[in-house]
Amino acid sequence: MLLPQGQERKSDLTRKDSEGQTSLYFAAANGHCLTAELLIDKGAEVNAHGGKYNNVLQAASEGGHEAVVKLLLEKGAEVNAQGEYYGNALQAALVGTREPTVRMLLERGANV
Repeated sequence: MLLPQGQERKSDLTRKDSEGQTSLYFAAANGHCLTAELLIDKGAEVNAHGGKYNNVLQAASEGGHEAVVKLLLEKGAEVNAQGEYYGNALQAALVGTREPTVRMLLERGANV
């Protein structure tokens, strides 16, 4: 949750909903790149665990949200981080038949 006038607290950026999703997870899973970038710039953790896929990169990859995937990788998301629903972001992108996302993950060193 963001507070007015830039008074965000770290705890607001790490707070999880009943499904274990942080604000960054929700933004990434739904392809909201500008929101994701704002949250990261304010201190949201790109490798935090939680949500259906257990990590933000996997959620963005499954949805084929290329701009968000690129942002997360540039901000330090672990390309081979293991998740829950699928093994990792590459597997999530493959299941979702997200060819451009698959290519991007492979170029960034995803294990096959």
